[in-house]
Amino acid sequence: MDKRALIVDDNGNNLLLEKDLLEVAGFEVFVAQDASSGIAVAKKEKPDIIIMDVRLPDMRGSEAARILRQDKETSDIPIVFVTASVMVEGREEIKDISNSGFIGKPINTRTFAKEISEFIK
Repeated sequence: MDKRALIVDDNGNNLLLEKDLLEVAGFEVFVAQDASSGIAVAKKEKPDIIIMDVRLPDMRGSEAARILRQDKETSDIPIVFVTASVMVEGREEIKDISNSGFIGKPINTRTFAKEISEFIK
């Protein structure tokens, strides 16, 4: 069975690039352009992994992650934050979120799918 990923990013170019890279690597990919939609898709589709931008139009990615962690159906899904916010405070914001990781932008297109796969148990 293919791995299933959800990408939550409000930047259409980033969304398409990440989606293409994962689909080429054999993932079934779901997308959302804001945190609220991402939470809804995660609850409906229960992907193997969620790739989330930290800065989203309706709420921070870290806030969306906390909401997902409080729901028993989505609490164990690994979340990888993909963000240009590589400052200390950006990492501080996500370091307490269980079962999560971090990939800085710009992503490495040659290794992105492999990096994402490593977060799936």
